[in-house]
Order: sequence, then structure tokens, then C-alpha cells
Amino acid sequence: MKKNKLFLLFLLVILTGQVGLSAQTDRIAEIRNTLNNPNTDKVLVVAHRGDWRYAPENSLAAIDNAIKMGVDVVELDVQMTKDGHIILMHDKTLDRTTTGKGLVRECTLDSIKKLNLKNGCAIKTIHRVPTLEEAMLHAKGKIMINLDKAYDIFDEVYVILEKTNTTHQVIMKGSQPAEQVKKEFGKYLDKVLYMPIVNLDKKDAVEQITKFMKELNPVAFELLFVSDSNRVPFEVKELLKGKSLIWYNTLWDTMAGGHDDDMSLENPDKGYGYLIHSLNARILQTDRPGYLLEYLRTKNLHN
Repeated sequence: MKKNKLFLLFLLVILTGQVGLSAQTDRIAEIRNTLNNPNTDKVLVVAHRGDWRYAPENSLAAIDNAIKMGVDVVELDVQMTKDGHIILMHDKTLDRTTTGKGLVRECTLDSIKKLNLKNGCAIKTIHRVPTLEEAMLHAKGKIMINLDKAYDIFDEVYVILEKTNTTHQVIMKGSQPAEQVKKEFGKYLDKVLYMPIVNLDKKDAVEQITKFMKELNPVAFELLFVSDSNRVPFEVKELLKGKSLIWYNTLWDTMAGGHDDDMSLENPDKGYGYLIHSLNARILQTDRPGYLLEYLRTKNLHN
């Protein structure tokens, strides 16, 4: 009888683990399916540097809270230490976000691991600086990751993604021309998702987009424009319709013609709604993921 109970307990543990793994796999597949569907009516939410209003930016806790909310993508920044380790860090220096000082590239991982992260009010917290490997394992199967500042060190980054088996979870972006991306990044294009960044205030913006569509056929473009007096976003909306998704940033006013998080706090239809309905945005990067998710769910635009 005792052996039977132990066997049943063992079987339950195995089955529970399999269900959890299946749920994680399904979550990533669901997000990737939306990213690969240029006709989707759903809007994906990207948390800028994690949910940094809850925990320090680029921390494991900031990633965790984004996952708990139901965020689809978390944007993380990377830097390389003196001894060749890749950590989560936006700035080239430690001063603003940690209790340390100096350039990241002049400090070893051991010394950085002794520091505490600061929160958005520059107050010391209990949180520590994670390595990219720690972050990828932490987020594995739970959320897509957009790696920023990784283009120039992507050979080293990719080693970590392969080691953690998370290549399918990563989105890379860059503002390099199509020819340069194909030459420098080409060997990764069938392994990670790549999205070009195009400034719609530049004269050759439409030409850049057309060239990327021909050369790389990206699943999405990140687009930038300072003022909504610019009519190019409407032209690009038609150009990309049914072909690639459109990503806009609502972090501050000069990134999406003033239709940012601040405008959306006063009038979300005028802020987020304008980007979604007038410009066909299907990916929004925000500093207020909880607020954006609530708005989208009331409009049946997010699960």
C-alpha cells in the first residue's frame, strides 16, 4: 500500500511538471503566432525594462511582475563586463541604477554581483544585478524577450541563448540598413525574430521599409515619429497592411507623435487608441503595462 502511494505521488509530480511545461510552451507559441499573423486584431504589450514601477528596471522581479500581469514581451538591456559576462543593465555606467560607480566594462562580474539595484526613486533595494543567462532561465517559457543594446555583442549573446534553449523567445531590433543587417546578422535571422527600427521623420523612411520587406520580410517594424502632423505613418500603415505588424513606443511624447503613456493616462482612446485604430499598431511598448493591459482588455484587444 505504501509503495502504491509513493508511486502515485511520483506520477502526480511528473504529470504536474509536464502540464506546467506544456503551459509555458503554449504561452510562447501563442505570442509567436500573434507576431507572425499580420492580420491579427490583438495588440501585444511590451514592458519597457520590465515593470520598473514595481521593482528595479532590468531586475528579475521586474520581469516576474510583467509575467504575472500577462505582458507578452519584456524589453531588457544588456552590457558586457570586464571579464566578458553579459548582464542586464541599461547604462554603460553603474551609477544610476546600482549602489556602485564606474563603467560596466571596467568592472568584473564578481564586483557587480556585490552591488544592490536602486529603484526608480534612486533608493537602494534588496535586488541584485542579474546576468543575461539568469534572466533567460528565469523567463524561459513564460514571456518573449526583446534584447536592446545587444546587436554589437550578439555573437556572445547567442551562445547564452543556445545554452539556455531560449533562441525562440528572443526579439532583436536595430536601425542598421537592410544590407548591413543581412551581412552582419544573417546567420541568426532564421533563429531569432528581427525587427527593423525606422524613423518616419527621415526622407528615406518608406524606401527603407520597402527594402527591408523585399530583403528580409520582417514580422514587424518599430516606427518612430515626433509629431502627428507627419502623414507618413498613414502611408506606412497601408504599405504594411497584411504583411508586417507595426510596433510603436508610448514611453515619451516624441516617439509616437505625442500619443504616449502620459496622454493615455488622461484619455487612453486619444493615446493608445489613436495608435491602434488610426495607425494599425499591434505592438505597443509602454512604461505602464498594467494600465495598457486594462485598457486593451476592456476593448477585447488582449486576452
